[in-house]
Amino acid sequence: MYVSGYETHPDHKQPLSQDRHASGETVKGMISEVVYREDQPWVTQMVLLPLLQQLGKQSRWQLWLTPQQKLSRSWVQTAGLPLTKVMQVSQMAPEFTVETMARALRTGNYSVVIGWLPHELTRDEQKILTEAAEMGNAVGFVMRPLQSTSYSHGPLSGLKIHSSLYH
Repeated sequence: MYVSGYETHPDHKQPLSQDRHASGETVKGMISEVVYREDQPWVTQMVLLPLLQQLGKQSRWQLWLTPQQKLSRSWVQTAGLPLTKVMQVSQMAPEFTVETMARALRTGNYSVVIGWLPHELTRDEQKILTEAAEMGNAVGFVMRPLQSTSYSHGPLSGLKIHSSLYH
C-alpha cells in the first residue's frame, strides 16, 4: 500500500525507493543466506549473477565485503556488473561482517550488499540484517561455504562466487 510517498510496513513507515523493478514494483529489502560448494561454480553464474546484474540497473551501489580476495576488474566487466557502481572492502574480518552489512543496508545507498561468513547466521543476526535491509530497501546476500565434512548432511547444491573470479 502506498500513502503519500511512503510504503506502509507493519513496524514503521519508510520512504519509497526510487529504484523499481521492470514491473514497476518497489524494491523491498531482504536477506538471503547462500550456502555454496567450491566445486560447483556454475550455480553462481546461472542464479546469483543474473540477480546482481538486475540489481546493477539501479542507481545505487553494490557493496562486496570479501574476506581475502580482491575483485578482478575484468571479471566485474565480463560478468555484466556495473564497474562504476561496484565497491569492495577486502580483508573483512568475519566478526565485523554482520555489523558492517547492517550499517550499509540501512543507509539505502546500496542495492545489494554481499558478505562472507564462515558460520550460519544466528536468529539475532538474521533479524538485524533483515530489519536493516527493509529500512534501506536493499538486498543482502550472506555467502557461506559448505564445509567439506558436512556435504553429506547439508544441501547438495548451493551458490558460489568461485575464487578464479578474483585476482
